[in-house]
Amino acid sequence: MTKETIERIRRFTTDREWQQYHTPANLAKSISIEAAELLECFQWSETDFDLEHVKEELADVMVYSRNLLDELGLDEDEIINSKMDKNEAKYPVEKAKGKSDKYDKL
Repeated sequence: MTKETIERIRRFTTDREWQQYHTPANLAKSISIEAAELLECFQWSETDFDLEHVKEELADVMVYSRNLLDELGLDEDEIINSKMDKNEAKYPVEKAKGKSDKYDKL
């Protein structure tokens, strides 16, 4: 996400004085709610969906996620790379390639 986009999200929240509602719990709930709305786009078909609606719901998930990062003082690159390190260890290419099994079943 570009610096300009991050600042735009922060300004949107600040201009409306919504920081007071951005507790970690409220933001986590909002992410889950928006993720459910994203899933709803695919409720009856995995191939026949409205891409514009998908983009809007995905953007909502990402905006709330950005807000939670800010609220918790987290760096997105740091936490993503930390998780990727763990994923790469749990799912080595030689065992996981082409398979959808959980790591403990590989």
